[in-house]
Amino acid sequence: MGILDRFKNQAKGSKGKDMSDAAERKVNEKTGKKYESQVDDAQQRVEGQLGMDRDRPEQP
Repeated sequence: MGILDRFKNQAKGSKGKDMSDAAERKVNEKTGKKYESQVDDAQQRVEGQLGMDRDRPEQP
């Protein structure tokens, strides 16, 4: 079972969002937040495709 399958299975609950946030934090940590906006955009797209849309404020 791949990571996207895990997200799909847990998308309706908070655990999927927690996993998504943890992945985002880990990537930002590894890249020194150099690609923070790109990582956030990718996270939003993946969550949207999996039905995990959140209301997020626009970031500058």
